[in-house]
Amino acid sequence: MVHQDVIKKIEKLKKENDAIILAHNYQLPEIQDIGDFVGDSLSLCQEAARTNAKVIIFCGVWFMAESAALLNPDKKVILPDPEAGCPMADMVKPAELMKLKEEHPDAVVVCYINSNAEIKALSDICCTSSNARSVVESIPEDKQIIFIPDKYLGKYVAEKTGRPLILWPGFCIVHQRILPEHVLEKKTAYPNALVLVHPECSGRVIALADFVGSTGKIIAYCRESKEKEFIICTEMGILHALRQNNPDKIFIQASEHAVCRNMKKITLDKVITSLETLQPIIEVNTNIQKDALKPIQRMLEIKIKKGDINGK
Repeated sequence: MVHQDVIKKIEKLKKENDAIILAHNYQLPEIQDIGDFVGDSLSLCQEAARTNAKVIIFCGVWFMAESAALLNPDKKVILPDPEAGCPMADMVKPAELMKLKEEHPDAVVVCYINSNAEIKALSDICCTSSNARSVVESIPEDKQIIFIPDKYLGKYVAEKTGRPLILWPGFCIVHQRILPEHVLEKKTAYPNALVLVHPECSGRVIALADFVGSTGKIIAYCRESKEKEFIICTEMGILHALRQNNPDKIFIQASEHAVCRNMKKITLDKVITSLETLQPIIEVNTNIQKDALKPIQRMLEIKIKKGDINGK
């Protein structure tokens, strides 16, 4: 619980600077509690695109704040800790992607939002775990598709759409730590619990799922479900929102290893410092801004189908 004095200080600084705080579902509980908007990558991207605030304090990781900066060139986008990166985003390099594109010159490059701006600039359209299926299905069937960088999400989307995808060998180190044996152990202890899985998990974990979806979709599923017990296969930060929104339900973390250290780098002190100094500002290389923005805009234009990413 965030102390009322801290909340008052943050609210005062926000008002003085015309600022909004956006927080991802994997952030520390106290960061989620001060967020004006808390959500998954897609919803945060959408909120960043429509906000009228002059300053965006982005409590997430680098690629998220970078996307917000691309969508808001006239606003200050601030990441309270610039060291909050994403190992998966670093698994694809521009030169390597260029080589793959040369090998498949007519292919459409679908870029998972968990990528850096220079990679987005070489891509045709972005996607998130919420809308990946809709994005892939929007591409003409006669087109090859290169899907970067998450091989697990790509494989899952390929199975759901029936589209053959050229997959990049990237992955989320946090979701890869969730193993089938972790899920089966929890299922033995909670036999009535449903298994909810993020599509960044391995295929062996997804095969055990009752539902597959982004953090936003998992939260919505739990809110609407009449069931009372859920085994959660994604980063542990989501448990805060799940328990707050559903005090009468039980949520079990599939693996204690599912912790994103980068997401946990942002603290209340860093948020306050960012509001006081309006630093550090996220800046995107002007040479790639236009090209990096296009795939994000194309993604936001795609109408998301109900149940885009879901399970059995």
